[in-house]
Amino acid sequence: MPPLTTREVYQQLRDAALGVRRLQRLDTQSDPGQVHVNIEGWHLTLDVDGDHLRHCQRCQSPDGREGELDSWQRYGTDPVSLLSTWELAQVERLLAETRG
Repeated sequence: MPPLTTREVYQQLRDAALGVRRLQRLDTQSDPGQVHVNIEGWHLTLDVDGDHLRHCQRCQSPDGREGELDSWQRYGTDPVSLLSTWELAQVERLLAETRG
């Protein structure tokens, strides 16, 4: 099974930013600086610094494929870096709203 590409994961974050897909925080207790979210079956571990989204550490798609920051950076980028400034701000807003 091929690993997830940067673009596939970026598309989920973009769709959440646009309101096409629902972003849901999976837990309130996680490692410092990490947030686990679900975007309609896609499970992402996000690296955050305060209210700022830095990277997507890991992602698993509904079909079981996975991708990780180490493999994405090998090719020069990670999904968060593909977001526009507006999209990034929207995802950060959604994360803040779901903080609980």
